[in-house]
Amino acid sequence: MKIVTTPMCEDLVKLVGIKNYKVNKHPNKNDGDLAILLSESKVEIDSIPLKVNSSVQIFESIKKIDFNNNLTDEEILSFFDDYPLAKKYLNNNVKNSIHIKVYSNFLKDTAESMGFTIDDENYDYVVYPDYLADEVQNETQTLIEISSHNFVSKNPFVRLEKRYEILEKLI
Repeated sequence: MKIVTTPMCEDLVKLVGIKNYKVNKHPNKNDGDLAILLSESKVEIDSIPLKVNSSVQIFESIKKIDFNNNLTDEEILSFFDDYPLAKKYLNNNVKNSIHIKVYSNFLKDTAESMGFTIDDENYDYVVYPDYLADEVQNETQTLIEISSHNFVSKNPFVRLEKRYEILEKLI
């Protein structure tokens, strides 16, 4: 089987030990038989969509593409060792009292994993991806901009760590 992955998922493909794969930002049927890519991507070949917007999603995505079940849960947990915030929010059941309005689904996942309450009516902050800066200009609460896919590390752990770091300042 020929596997193709997107640059945003390549680090996870490497982590699980897949060695023979191709990288293409927009995989198509000429690239391979199976695409491993972010869940919002659409392709015309069989695919495994991954979500990597929270620590739990990264953990589950690793399990999803570990086809031979080579990795134990403990080994997967060890991948979080260099990312203290990602590790902290891996099993977070704490709710905080901060209400935020969020302008994207991927940031909702991140914020909810940290215990924020998503609220479009009564909120303390507005969290939005950089590509929606024009849409939040009329907001009256404090704006928190988060870099999107084009301006962040392709490593999902590094990307999530940075987003957690920005949002943790609100707590």
